[in-house]
Amino acid sequence: METYGADAVVVGAGVIGLAIARALARRGRDVVVLEAQPRIGSVTSARNSEVIHAGIYYPETSLKVRTCVAGRRALYAFLETRGIPHRKCGKLIVALSDGEVPAIEALHARGTANGVEGLERVSAASARTLEPALSPGVRAALVSPETGILDSHAFMAALQGELEDAGGRVALSTPFERAEKTPDGFDVFTGGLSAVRLRCRTLVNAAGLGSEAIARSIEGLDPAHIPVLRYARGRYFTAPGRCPFQRLIYPAPVEGGLGTHLTFDLGGAMRFGPDVEWIDAPDGYAVDPALAPDFEAAARRFWPGARPGSFQPGYAGIRPKLSGPGEPAADFRIDGPDSHGIAGLVCLHGIESPGLTASLALADVVASCLGVE
Repeated sequence: METYGADAVVVGAGVIGLAIARALARRGRDVVVLEAQPRIGSVTSARNSEVIHAGIYYPETSLKVRTCVAGRRALYAFLETRGIPHRKCGKLIVALSDGEVPAIEALHARGTANGVEGLERVSAASARTLEPALSPGVRAALVSPETGILDSHAFMAALQGELEDAGGRVALSTPFERAEKTPDGFDVFTGGLSAVRLRCRTLVNAAGLGSEAIARSIEGLDPAHIPVLRYARGRYFTAPGRCPFQRLIYPAPVEGGLGTHLTFDLGGAMRFGPDVEWIDAPDGYAVDPALAPDFEAAARRFWPGARPGSFQPGYAGIRPKLSGPGEPAADFRIDGPDSHGIAGLVCLHGIESPGLTASLALADVVASCLGVE
């Protein structure tokens, strides 16, 4: 088996792995990214709403809110300076019954405490003035002007380009098999057609849905420091025609997610979702057409103009979660040497939404954990 060397090996070429690898490479480290798939960002990073989140939903002291707010600001600057397609379209979170109004008020208070700019609590009448297609059943709304959308694939391509410009490499179709501890770092063994040994000082597990399995394949990592992932599949449906809204429309949040909401891409195509389906393993992305009436009913709560029978299956994504049904939402988890005691190793677990928004800030956290400033 051939042996190669690198300062750092990052496992996973999704948006998080690419952002981390770019950050390390731009700080002078020789970085190799291992990706089991034949393309970058083709699993979790390719199966989301492409929303830039403001930072409203998360507890004030959480890593999620810290990296979401800082990451959002960094992300808008990154997209703007590099000409990557995006739009700061804003969002309305709507109460669709009197019982949901307190949730909107709580989100306003939490978002304000989190430092989210421009949040405004508005009446039902004002919400319908902003978005005339909204249901007359709306009772109140929260306006989030900092929410936006982006071309996530162009963003990931830019991250890869800047990583490579700084001397880093992405090895596609090269699955991580195991890592052995050495006196100076790690021996990382890969599988597939390009089975090699990579000797490195630093190893970063940013494998998303595979982070638990990767962690269990790292020699010397105490199982007590490896969380059990839970998996929540979210399915999306699409609707034809021109989107009647200028802003994204979200209902009050539900257990496990943010509720079935309306987003659109940069071309204006509408999508509705995701729902929350707890599954045992991270496989299967089929969307059952028989679910269309449920999505139509959820959408019609805030958009009465939804045409019956018009919704079509879109796509599905799977979230790697650290909490299960009925449990409080868990924070992002970044385990560095201070946590598990292994020098040069960082494992990221439970990086679900708002991971895309937070990616650049998460990369800085990882670099700090490794003492790479």
